Amino acid sequence: MHAPPALAFALLTDVPRWPEWVSGLPEVRAGPLARSFEVWFHGHRFEMFRGEHVPYTRLGWSGVGAGVRLYQAWLLTPVADGTHVVTENVVRGPAAGSLTASAPLWAQRLNSLWVTQLKRLSEKTPQDGDA
Repeated sequence: MHAPPALAFALLTDVPRWPEWVSGLPEVRAGPLARSFEVWFHGHRFEMFRGEHVPYTRLGWSGVGAGVRLYQAWLLTPVADGTHVVTENVVRGPAAGSLTASAPLWAQRLNSLWVTQLKRLSEKTPQDGDA
């Protein structure tokens, strides 16, 4: 994307604003621990814990929901015209297995959605308005 890693990192770490740009995620709340939060994604509650946090380069969080455990990681690498973004999701548990069987490309689509929205918000010019 054509924006610096610091901007992408700032968007990803601004968890309370995720519902503004992540489809299917209507609510986020601070968790009981300093580095935890709760999200409701497509009607399912997940308790999330920040794992990796290396400013402007790496970020990751794990989550636990009913029948699902997940980890989402981000790698942000500066390149000549902006940032190369790589993200990966690992989802385990009985609910994840049934979802994969019924919609095998769901994880790929979810990654694509996050990256597309992150690119859109990161590349906005100041006159485009706030995210």
